[in-house]
Amino acid sequence: MKDIVKVSKYLSLLLRHNPEKEDLIIDKNGWVSVSEILNKLNLTIQELDIVVNENNKKRFEYNDIKTKIRARQGHSIKVDVELKKTIPPFELYHGTSKSFESSIRKTGIDKRNRLHVHLSEDIETAVNVGSRKSNDIVVLTIQARAMYTDGFIFYLSNNGVWLTDHVPSKYII
Repeated sequence: MKDIVKVSKYLSLLLRHNPEKEDLIIDKNGWVSVSEILNKLNLTIQELDIVVNENNKKRFEYNDIKTKIRARQGHSIKVDVELKKTIPPFELYHGTSKSFESSIRKTGIDKRNRLHVHLSEDIETAVNVGSRKSNDIVVLTIQARAMYTDGFIFYLSNNGVWLTDHVPSKYII
């Protein structure tokens, strides 16, 4: 059995940022052939199922007939994962390193090299996301409904991550 965490991280790299690393053919909606992934990564379908179904962040999804796979969000490459505009709750949360807090409070939250800013519906998830790169984190409360009322667009990915293009500092509590 392969190290599923390593496989998941590598699959994230390929499907979200660098399909060229394994010469993967990725379509405009981010889909890659399951058989191509199995061959290139030397995986069994059972191992890939574990990566897709048991990943705590639910990063990946199959198409309806399980012939294609894609990352649900977090891309730095230009793909359209067919997100639907959604009215957000009144507040969302963003976990980040405390070292970035003063900069964020001045300029807001930028998507940087990704297609969207990622926000969480609950504080616990924001803590988990923020602690990926630092133990000294802060959770920022975002006035999402006020942003929406002011014309900002929100999407809700299939795994519950809220996405938007930018969070201006005036909406950060």
